[in-house]
Amino acid sequence: MKITTLTAALAVAATSGAAFAEGHTDRTGWPESFTVGTASQGGTYFAYGSGWANLVAEELGLSGGGEVTGGPMQNMALVHTGDAAFGMTTMGPAAESLAGTNPIAPGLEMTGACAMFPMYQTPFSVTALASSGITSISEIPAGAKIGFGPAGSTSDTYFPRMMENLGVDFERRNGGWTDLGGQLQDGLLDVIAFAAGVPVPAVSQLEVQTDVNIIEFTEEEQAKLLADFPVSEFSIAADTYTTLEADARSVSMWNFAIANCELPESFVEAVVDVVMSDNERMMNIHKAARSTLPENWDKNGVLMWHPGAAKWFKENAGADIPDSMIHGM
Repeated sequence: MKITTLTAALAVAATSGAAFAEGHTDRTGWPESFTVGTASQGGTYFAYGSGWANLVAEELGLSGGGEVTGGPMQNMALVHTGDAAFGMTTMGPAAESLAGTNPIAPGLEMTGACAMFPMYQTPFSVTALASSGITSISEIPAGAKIGFGPAGSTSDTYFPRMMENLGVDFERRNGGWTDLGGQLQDGLLDVIAFAAGVPVPAVSQLEVQTDVNIIEFTEEEQAKLLADFPVSEFSIAADTYTTLEADARSVSMWNFAIANCELPESFVEAVVDVVMSDNERMMNIHKAARSTLPENWDKNGVLMWHPGAAKWFKENAGADIPDSMIHGM
C-alpha cells in the first residue's frame, strides 16, 4: 500500500503524554508519515482536516498533515487505493463510491475505505451579496451564476440537483471556496451554494469585507429536500455568523473520517483515541467539531468500520457495532 507524504504542514513531536505515544502499544506496521485528504483551501474540510492531522502527528510522534483535494469523492478514491492513509467524506458520496458510481472511477467499488470517526454535519446553505437583493431561494434570478465548490465535492454533487428540485434556473460554476468567495465579491457570481461545516471560513471572510445575505430554506423548501435527498433537518445557529440575526433553516449530511482498511488496527485505534478523547481540543481546531463526539458513532450506516476504530468505540462509547459492519470480520 502506498502512503504519500505531504511536504507542507508537517508536525513532529519527540515526546507525548498520550499512552499511545509513550510506547504502551504495539507499533508494528505503523507508517512513519501519513496524509489526510481534505478539500479546497477556504473550506471547512481543509481547516478541520489539517487541524486533526497535525494534532495526531504531534501526539503520536509522526509526520503528517492535510492535503488539498477535490473533496469527498476524491478522498474516497485516494483512501481506497492507499494514496492517502486518511480522508474525510460525507455519507452520500460514500454510498455512491461503494456502489461504483463515483465519477472519478465509474464502476470501481471503493470498498478499501473504512469508517474511522464521526466528524460533523454538513449544512447546505446559500450566500449572496446584500447588494444583490437576493434574500430567498425564489428570488434567485433565472440564469444566475452559482458557485457550487470544487468539482466532485459534496456541494457540487448534490446542491445543483437540489436547486433544480426547487425550480432554480442557473449557470453552474466550480472552484475552491476561497476563489469563489472572491468571484462573488467581484460580481462574477450571483450566489454561492455552500455545503460545508459551519462556520465556512470563506463566508466568515466575506462578512469581514462586505455585506452578505445568508439565505435559509423555507419550511416548504426544506420539506421537499428532506423528501427527495439523503439529508437531515439542520438549523444554522444565529451565533455562527455575525450576519445572522436568528437561526437559519437548512438541511445537512453527516461527515465521517475514513481510513484505508488495511492500516494496522493499533495505528487507527491510536488516531481515533487522539481525536475523540478531548473534544475541547478539537473545538479549538474548528467549531464544527462540537459534533465530533463518541455518541455520534451511530450516524454511519454506510461504510464498513475499520477494526481499530470499531474497537475504540466499543470500549469507550459502548458502541453496538455488529461484526457484519467491521472490515475483515
